[in-house]
Amino acid sequence: MDIVVNEELKAYIDPLTPDEHASLERSILAEGCRDALVLWGNVLVDGHNRYGICQKHGLPFNTVQNTQFQSMQDVYLWMIDQHLGRRSVSDFQRGVLALRKREILEHRKLEKAHPVAAQADEGEALAVSNADEAFSPVDAAELEKVATREAIAKAARLSSSQVAQIEKIQKSAAPALVEALKAGDISINAAAVVASLPHEEQQAAAQGGKDGLKQVVKQVRDAKRKPKDEAPEAEAPQSAPSAAHGAEAVDAALDKAQQQISDLRARVQELELENAQLRLQLAAAASQDLPVPDEA
Repeated sequence: MDIVVNEELKAYIDPLTPDEHASLERSILAEGCRDALVLWGNVLVDGHNRYGICQKHGLPFNTVQNTQFQSMQDVYLWMIDQHLGRRSVSDFQRGVLALRKREILEHRKLEKAHPVAAQADEGEALAVSNADEAFSPVDAAELEKVATREAIAKAARLSSSQVAQIEKIQKSAAPALVEALKAGDISINAAAVVASLPHEEQQAAAQGGKDGLKQVVKQVRDAKRKPKDEAPEAEAPQSAPSAAHGAEAVDAALDKAQQQISDLRARVQELELENAQLRLQLAAAASQDLPVPDEA
């Protein structure tokens, strides 16, 4: 069988560091490729590094088919679950993967609900038969595991505040800052601070390496405290506590607001699914010439 390497799948998970790749190569040369490569048809799903090393040195390897995959979404979800459980995956990458899982499942939920609702509007009998396929119990259970920030934090073995910081980084961070975070030059907490700056300033900070990033983080945090520190002396007793905790209060307020948004989004999706199911019931009643009960 000719194995196909899908570059999108290969790049979906961050690559190994040079040291990690070298360690894996030494292990395979000494002990062989012990773990089978996972395929979907002839497409390589898991084992890209092992496959590359075996091809390079002409070493044999085993393959196994995953027959449960029905779509590329299934493949992505499986890859995410596999890597969420691996110790070598960084905190940032685990957070990103858990957020991707929620995004995929939310998209699938809407994707399944809307076509069914459209069919019900047209009075097609097929809409009734598709009711159970709208969103499977398995998918619903998986979405529940990442539906809220607290759930994502649990799945990714992070704190809720770290998840909020990762969301901020994904939304606002310049590519150079993200690369610095992946390289270990800056922490998640500090990267979220730098991500509040314009992209040009983030880029310049990242080019300064660890020391440059550390200095920028200090400057940003000091700037947040400065207005409080420069308050009139008469207000000093009240200002001091605020200066010490101002940044924490802002972060807490941001966390609360983002959690409310997440909860509202989940509720909207529940209502959309309920609406789709109601349309199915109406279509079923119409196809059987049954009277539609009056709404309460």
